[in-house]
Amino acid sequence: MGGMSSDNIHGLVLALSSSIFIGSSFIIKKKGLMNAGATGIRAGSGGYSYLKEPWWWAGMVSMIIGEVANFAAYAYAPAILVTPLGALSMIISAVLAHYFLDERLHIFGVIGCALCLVGSTTIVLHAPQEIQVKSVTEIWSFATAPGFLVYACIVMIVVGILIYHYVPLYGGTHIVIYVGICSLMGSLTVMCVKAVGIAMKLSFSGSNQFIYFQTWFFTVLLFGFILLQLNYLNKALDTFNTAVISPVYYVMFTSLTILASMIMFKNWDHQNASQIITELSGFVTIFSGTFLLHKTKDMGTPAATESPKLSSSSTRSRNEIPTTTRPEL
Repeated sequence: MGGMSSDNIHGLVLALSSSIFIGSSFIIKKKGLMNAGATGIRAGSGGYSYLKEPWWWAGMVSMIIGEVANFAAYAYAPAILVTPLGALSMIISAVLAHYFLDERLHIFGVIGCALCLVGSTTIVLHAPQEIQVKSVTEIWSFATAPGFLVYACIVMIVVGILIYHYVPLYGGTHIVIYVGICSLMGSLTVMCVKAVGIAMKLSFSGSNQFIYFQTWFFTVLLFGFILLQLNYLNKALDTFNTAVISPVYYVMFTSLTILASMIMFKNWDHQNASQIITELSGFVTIFSGTFLLHKTKDMGTPAATESPKLSSSSTRSRNEIPTTTRPEL
């Protein structure tokens, strides 16, 4: 860490602290969602009884602390360094879920997480440095460039299609629907966080950035995007296994955020073929880990680990039960 700037060190420390709080918040919030689901309408079914649960609010406090630390980290360090550190929250969440929610993290889940980490590390080590931005007006010029406007429009269209068409049909059975919405919006949220974070940092340094309408515009978008993400993240947590949600969300969010950052700040302009190929290899590794996690997510359930030494009558009784598809809790 000796070759890193003071700002980058501050950013990394804040990002690591953020991951610890956010990773823990997944488990605490799900505990509240489980309690709420036992006495009222579950969040996955459109209910909001979890708002009366102290555990859910404790999880929200933990997440808010983590997000504040993450927010500050983006003001000090480039997104290409801060975002991939979300891997720590994935590991913390998966381990805590294994011990406190009885959501078994089997060997293939561990391998999948390892692949995600290796791929993300590869991308971080070989990704270009982000352009250092010194004012909100600079970010505004990047955000209104044709390339990023096209990306932002595509994201909004895809999210709209997912919400109005695919959520009613597949939201309760396909994890990529809820997590996809959170990740797509998250890539835009990070760009807003970067803008507002820099505005606050410069303002505290004596250069007031809140006299520009761009700062307030980014702030309004930031709160809107965060509320949308929280809504669908709650639905995902209440419907699927936390040990699967965390790595899938991490992979999708990190990949899309890095993509958005590259488009907005044109990081690829100074890269050679070797760096680009290495980054693509990192993405392939990440996607391999995601595929492994998704295909083996049911291996830790009682139905999948049931002893094969069953009598013929037990086997017959089990076969008479309708084999309906049921998402993991």
